[in-house]
Amino acid sequence: MIPLRDNAAPRRLTPVNVALIAVNLAVFVYELSLGARVAAFVEKFALVPTAVTQAFTIGTHRNLATLAPLMTTVTSMFVHGGFWHIAGNMLYLFIFGAAVEYRMGAARYLIFYCAAGIAAALATVWIAPESSVPVIGASGAIAGVLGAYFILYPRGRILTILPIFVFIQFIEIPAVIYLFVWFAAQLYAGVEQSGRAAAMGGVAWWAHVGGFMFGIALGPMLAINRPRRRGAR
Repeated sequence: MIPLRDNAAPRRLTPVNVALIAVNLAVFVYELSLGARVAAFVEKFALVPTAVTQAFTIGTHRNLATLAPLMTTVTSMFVHGGFWHIAGNMLYLFIFGAAVEYRMGAARYLIFYCAAGIAAALATVWIAPESSVPVIGASGAIAGVLGAYFILYPRGRILTILPIFVFIQFIEIPAVIYLFVWFAAQLYAGVEQSGRAAAMGGVAWWAHVGGFMFGIALGPMLAINRPRRRGAR
């Protein structure tokens, strides 16, 4: 299922959401400019669960160098591994982020987005604490946005491309159904692989699960009551 638009956002271009997309795209363009040096860039800014685990358990001998891996819980969410990786993430952020920012306001939305990304990163570390495979991408933070949308816009509808064999259908799916199916797929994949995805370099399913649950929990707390847009269903 590929989302095309939602009917809940009064404005499609909200300042923080647009800025987040722009920053992610700018970092990706910079990655492309590095050529062969991109591997070193990813190594420096990606989340490595075992390094974060060691930073938490290092005891009293802490300094900037030993705590540096903790910063990757933030930096890793702005690094992507290829065109389709960033294209998929930015599509979901563009579709769902504007409505969530509208309900939270710009400042709260920015804090929420970063916090959701950190929560998703820590979920990955919790599931695979000994993994040395770099984890990158904004999908954990975006999963938090989806979780907030799930709670804040239960009557929203998502125009979706649904491939059926050789045919392509355009249908409107209620947001609660679309996002429930999305979350169920992430949870199933995470349970099926039992945490091996992070260790093996696959999709970090538990980052998606953790981010989504974080969004469900914190989204309503940060929401501001705003008048509903006329005609919204």
